[in-house]
Amino acid sequence: MSLLTSFEQPINAVLIGASGGIGQALLQTLLDDPSVARVYAFSRSSPQHAAHLASRYPQQLSFHRIDLNEESSIAAVAEPLSGARPNLVLVASGQLHSETAMPEKSWRTLASDHFHQQMQINALAPALLAKHLIPLIPKDQRAVFAALSARVGSISDNRLGGWYSYRASKAALNMLLRCTAIEAQRRWPHLVVAGLHPGTVNTSLSQPFHSRVPTDKLFTPAFAAASVLRVLNGLTPDHSGRTFAWDGQEIPA
Repeated sequence: MSLLTSFEQPINAVLIGASGGIGQALLQTLLDDPSVARVYAFSRSSPQHAAHLASRYPQQLSFHRIDLNEESSIAAVAEPLSGARPNLVLVASGQLHSETAMPEKSWRTLASDHFHQQMQINALAPALLAKHLIPLIPKDQRAVFAALSARVGSISDNRLGGWYSYRASKAALNMLLRCTAIEAQRRWPHLVVAGLHPGTVNTSLSQPFHSRVPTDKLFTPAFAAASVLRVLNGLTPDHSGRTFAWDGQEIPA
């Protein structure tokens, strides 16, 4: 059964960040959806099971490399999509920590390199993807451009502080999506631009913080993927520019 019943079929989907924990689950869910004709998957590195997927879905799936630190690489995303008219674009890439830096507990640990990298991957890269991909989206049918955001990007909901770079980058992402939605509405009246919060998902991104998360609030990647697809399936242009959680609740700015 399709999770994407509100789209005109067939669906041509673009997935950025296909090798991450949620990205791999989104990829599998899209490939299993009977409404999806083609998935153009992009990532810094191919998932470990890429060869298996490519052999299992030879007509439906194509893998491509992308470097989210370089606009030239982001712009090149459009090349394999020539004539595809994608009506679903999902940006599932993101960064919370690295081998050398963890989320800041205090302003004392703010470091410019880490901050700039978080802003690049979590905010600027999705905005540049919108810049280069929205012009390929059909103007005469329902379409969605969505990026994975986070509840901690909400300014009004911030009661704990900390995580300066990640919070700032997700707040910036939400603003960039809002700006994109306003501009796109003039020429793409059927397009929804939205942020999606998948909840806390059992992936390498959140792994260092699992001990703080109640068991019933730590979701599997498959559950998170299905949840955000159900949410975006129900969004209309009236919802464009806003951010929604995995359960469909709007996250305040």
